[in-house]
Amino acid sequence: MPEPGHIGGDNLFARLQAQLEARGLVGIQPGPVDDAPTPGEPGHPEYHRRRRADWALSRWQTATPFRYQQATATHPAVKQWADQAATDPRTAGFLLLTGTFGTGKTHQAYGALRRIAEAGPSRYEVIALTAPDMYALMRPGGSENGPEHEVKRLMRIPLLLIDDLGTEKISEFTEEATYRLLNERYNECRPLIVTSNLPASAPQGPTLADRLGERIASRLSQMTTVVEMVGADRRRGAA
Repeated sequence: MPEPGHIGGDNLFARLQAQLEARGLVGIQPGPVDDAPTPGEPGHPEYHRRRRADWALSRWQTATPFRYQQATATHPAVKQWADQAATDPRTAGFLLLTGTFGTGKTHQAYGALRRIAEAGPSRYEVIALTAPDMYALMRPGGSENGPEHEVKRLMRIPLLLIDDLGTEKISEFTEEATYRLLNERYNECRPLIVTSNLPASAPQGPTLADRLGERIASRLSQMTTVVEMVGADRRRGAA
C-alpha cells in the first residue's frame, strides 16, 4: 500500500524520475515566477498614483474657471514650486506671481495647481478665488456659514489660490483679514499661490507691501518664491 500523502507510492515517483532522466530533465530547477503587478494592475505604485491623479484632476477641474481649463505650468520656477508642493507641501512655501495685466499670471497659477494634481498626491483639496470674492465671503453677511467659518476654511484648505491680491481698496478690515489668513498658513506651512499686478518690490511706485502693510509683507518675504511675469498683454493680442 502506498504511504499516506503519496499518489501511487514510491513506484510512481520512481517511474516519473526515470522519465525525466530519459528526457535529460533531471537537475533542472524551476525559475522564479514573476507575479508582481504591472503598472496597470492594482498593487503597483504607479497604478495607484494614476488613480489618485485622476481623482485630483477632477477636483482641479471643479475649482478652475472654464477659461483656464487648459492651463499648464510652463515657467521653470513655477513648475519647480509645484513639484515641491506635490511631494512635500510643508516645505513648498508660498508662490507669488507678479506682473502687469495680461502676462499670464493666472494661467501659470492654475497650471501649477494642475501640475500638483497630475502628480497624484495623497491629498488634494483646493480653493481658488479672486481677492475681492475672498473678502466678500469674509465680510458679515457674505456667506450663509458666517465670516469666521469662511476665514477658517481658507486657513485650513491644503491648497489656496488668491488671484489679483492688492487690487482692492485697502481698509482696516482687508488688512486684518489678510494678515490672519496668511499668518495661519505661514505658521502651519500650508502652500499658497498669490497673483498680483503689483511688484513685490520696486525703487519707485506702489508695491504689494505698500498696499497690504508691512506685517503681511514680512510674512510673504520669509517663505515665498517670487516669479515676475513679463511680456506684452496677451489679452489684447488675442482680441
